[in-house]
Amino acid sequence: MLRFIRKRLIYLVILLVAISLLSFFIIELPPGDFLDNQIALMQDSGNALDQMQIDNLRAMYGLDKPFIIRYLMWITKILLHGDFGVSLTWKVPVSTLIWDRVGLTVFISVMVLIFIWVFAIPIGIYSAVKQYSFFDYFFTFWSFVGLGIPGFLLALVTMWLVYKYFGWNVSGLFSTQFAMAPWSWAKFIDLLKHLVVPVVVLGVGGTAGLIRVLRANLLDELQKPYVVTSLAKGIKARTVILRHPFRVALNPFISTIGWTLPAIVSGSTIVGTVLNIPTVGPILLDALMNQDMYLAGGIVFILGFLTIVGTIISDILLVILDPRIRMD
Repeated sequence: MLRFIRKRLIYLVILLVAISLLSFFIIELPPGDFLDNQIALMQDSGNALDQMQIDNLRAMYGLDKPFIIRYLMWITKILLHGDFGVSLTWKVPVSTLIWDRVGLTVFISVMVLIFIWVFAIPIGIYSAVKQYSFFDYFFTFWSFVGLGIPGFLLALVTMWLVYKYFGWNVSGLFSTQFAMAPWSWAKFIDLLKHLVVPVVVLGVGGTAGLIRVLRANLLDELQKPYVVTSLAKGIKARTVILRHPFRVALNPFISTIGWTLPAIVSGSTIVGTVLNIPTVGPILLDALMNQDMYLAGGIVFILGFLTIVGTIISDILLVILDPRIRMD
């Protein structure tokens, strides 16, 4: 186990450097850069700049240096000092912008994960055990509906329904009177009211997908001889299903932790924008649109790091969950 972890940590460093280089390069692929966008906006507003001013601004933002030099300076500061640079758009350190949003994003995403697992696991087990029953068809129908509806459309419809029938304006995470107020019981209740829509909207698609995968995996396991033999011996069906087939059916979900961790931090970009939620996703979209290379590169770097760490965690958990898997 320790040897496996050591090898993965070495791979982690190599992959992080490769991911950071590739992401930094892709962010710079579009023609022009951040300063070109700003100059165009200034000229549109009637504030023309001469070449000397443009050169001074380019030097101030560090855009006068070649790509590889800027990348090496950026990655060196990250690895040695944890400094992701300064956002060209916001004029504040990138780490400040990211960590200010990570706490709320993680809280929302963990609530979504709980929502998904609480509803999907029992429904998936029931659909597999009661195959072709009325409720199996019922849950199957709504699973396809949940998978087919775009998240942003579901967000808009849900916001309208909640406002129409409950009178709640659930845009953002707090009402106007609580946005800048210190934490209190009333503010916490207001936060919970505003979390209902994001959790439901972000959780519907994941719940629908998990139901289908769990049902399919469990049906495959229930047909195997060891399950049929155990049931024939008189062992309770609940004990047989939960002790063996259910554990094996969970393997695909454990293996997806690699993308679950970055999803917890980034959240859904489009849904977050529609619901006006201050998560990492919308700010990444804004950084890419404005070619803010340090902010976009920092977020992509963190997401890549979380993906690799999540993959290591999923590999270890798979061995614990299913002894048939070995780290050879």
